[in-house]
Amino acid sequence: MIENIGTIDRLLRITIAATLLYLALFSGLSMFAGAFIQVAAVAVALVLLATSTIRMCPIYAIVGLKTCKDC
Repeated sequence: MIENIGTIDRLLRITIAATLLYLALFSGLSMFAGAFIQVAAVAVALVLLATSTIRMCPIYAIVGLKTCKDC
């Protein structure tokens, strides 16, 4: 796998994932009261965490986009 996610992109993905997880699981907001919305938010957060961990985004690979300087 070729890395295609840079540091800023990676930190942004981690921040968004952490925010989504907090909102879905701990916030108690009425927007996240439905099970479907909670599961969807957690799923998106897990995908963001996974792509930031492996530093490779399949969508970026398909489009040919790279946000890292060294790759």
